[in-house]
Amino acid sequence: MLAVFADEATLRHALAFEAGLARAEAAEGLIGAPEAEAIAKLCAGIVIDPAELAGEAALAGTLAIPLVARLRAALPDAPAKVVHKGATSQDVADTVLALQIRAAFNLLDADLKRTTAALAMLAGRHATTPAIGRTLLQDALPISFGLRIAQWQAGIAEAASRLARDVETGATLQFGGAAGTRSGLDGKAGAVASRLAAQLDLPDAAPWQNRRGGIAGIATALAILIGALGKMARDVSLLAQNGIGEAREPAIAGRGGSSAMAHKRNPTGCQVALSAALRAPGLVRRHPRRAAGRAGARPRRLAGGRPGTRRPVPARRRRGRGDGDGRGRAGDRRIRDRPQPRGGGRRH
Repeated sequence: MLAVFADEATLRHALAFEAGLARAEAAEGLIGAPEAEAIAKLCAGIVIDPAELAGEAALAGTLAIPLVARLRAALPDAPAKVVHKGATSQDVADTVLALQIRAAFNLLDADLKRTTAALAMLAGRHATTPAIGRTLLQDALPISFGLRIAQWQAGIAEAASRLARDVETGATLQFGGAAGTRSGLDGKAGAVASRLAAQLDLPDAAPWQNRRGGIAGIATALAILIGALGKMARDVSLLAQNGIGEAREPAIAGRGGSSAMAHKRNPTGCQVALSAALRAPGLVRRHPRRAAGRAGARPRRLAGGRPGTRRPVPARRRRGRGDGDGRGRAGDRRIRDRPQPRGGGRRH
């Protein structure tokens, strides 16, 4: 997942956008085929240091400005004049985001299918296993342990389906041009967009740069999914208490032990899921406000890490804020055009 959102992936997708745009415009007769192939060839072979580009993007305010400048400087006059024709910086930023969202979802989807299949199997295996149903953590009435697992499975499966739908409708091509009107393309902008979307393997869509509901919907669906996983994690961690002992995480060498107390078997997998579930609502709460504003306001590096690393900067060191604003220390820069959501979950 880190690789999906790494600076290298961001740069690769941005170059794919520029190459695909040139070829789409050549196919519609807006630029010459030799110029389009020169642009595409350069995009496939140019070597750019992401850290250097991040510094330039921070000064320019957007990734596309220094990237296109580098392409123009490396091209002969004719293709240099038509590179990025009819596009704007936000088109690059949002299309890159859509590509990364889809790549990330593919990773999640594989894990989710494995999780829901395993839970369905366990629910069937324990369909007649007696258990205590509880309300407000107090014993209530007998239930089937399989029913409890089936509810976990249903919640995760429903949330996964919601996320899949929102990714399909929300992670689409953004191509609107300077003011969202697709001007300057001789009335062929729709055809160019269709060809560009096909080359990038994205659904075509009307310009949505000032309508962030699709992206916010994806974020919300992801938070619901994290919450469903967190519900299961909370139940398992409670059932794993010594005084209850109705469920435990799998015994895996090196996981869940204690350096001082050999008898302990800590639910560390649950701990990870619960930490995510605590943070997700705050991240989603902040996202629509950020997304509705100036999306290209501040380039950044990914995951809050220092330049040249993928290790996140601890929240306690992020500008002194306990909830973490994801920007790292002063001077840290990221290649991204999109601002980092600020974590709003409580810390424990």
